[in-house]
Amino acid sequence: MDSTTSPSTLTHIWLLAKYELTKRFTNKSGMISLIAFMLIWAILLLYPIKSASEFIMQPNFKDFTEALFGPGSLRHLFEWPVEEFAVFWLTALYLFPMFSIFIAADQFSSDKQRGSLRFLTLRVSRSSLFFGRFLGQMFIQLMLIILTLLATIALALSRDISLLLPSITTSLIVMVNLVIVLLPYTAAMAVLSLHANSARQASIFAVILWAVVSIFIALINMNFPQLSWLNWILPGSQIGNLINTQGLGSFVYAPIPLLQTVVILFAGKVLMSRSAL
Repeated sequence: MDSTTSPSTLTHIWLLAKYELTKRFTNKSGMISLIAFMLIWAILLLYPIKSASEFIMQPNFKDFTEALFGPGSLRHLFEWPVEEFAVFWLTALYLFPMFSIFIAADQFSSDKQRGSLRFLTLRVSRSSLFFGRFLGQMFIQLMLIILTLLATIALALSRDISLLLPSITTSLIVMVNLVIVLLPYTAAMAVLSLHANSARQASIFAVILWAVVSIFIALINMNFPQLSWLNWILPGSQIGNLINTQGLGSFVYAPIPLLQTVVILFAGKVLMSRSAL
């Protein structure tokens, strides 16, 4: 007598993640978004990043930054082996989280409005669906990070071909760091999209939430300085400190977004299991 084994939860998560990645880069709207994203980064690379990297190499620029921000405030900026990646690092730390709020905004909202989430939960568990969609969005953003890093490597090599090896090693460190930075943002958008009626509404919820929580924490810190650790609750709270890091030293702040992601995903899993789809 033949027996069939149903796919495990991990298999479902993996299949859902791969489907999300394939869907984003094969349908018309996904391709348009990809082209728009690459055009934006092409402009950034060819003009601000290229110009700024050339400016960083000027000996007077370090003296200028020390006079403006204080001695040692940006000292690691001048320790990057490839100047293009120093500027890319500054740019990506702020732009990629902003992109993430919009890229990962439609993890559940559209399907919830169409009623297709109910159908999907007949095939897979709610937990598999939640984590599969989250992982798929991380795959999508990883691909975008890789594309921009490859373009930055090409920009550096156009200046000096001997920068190939340091460009590759630096890009790997930057890639892992950016993925870690984006984890809590993507997890937060997964939770918000469960309560939103559209991707646009989820993005608006995110902006309002970040603003309200930031103001609330600032007010608490003004009256209760001993509660300054609350600053680390909000995703992206470590970005200001990450700017003045370089190489493997940049991983010193990695536990913060990783812990934020675990907490947000746990909350999302609970909400997913209890929400009406």
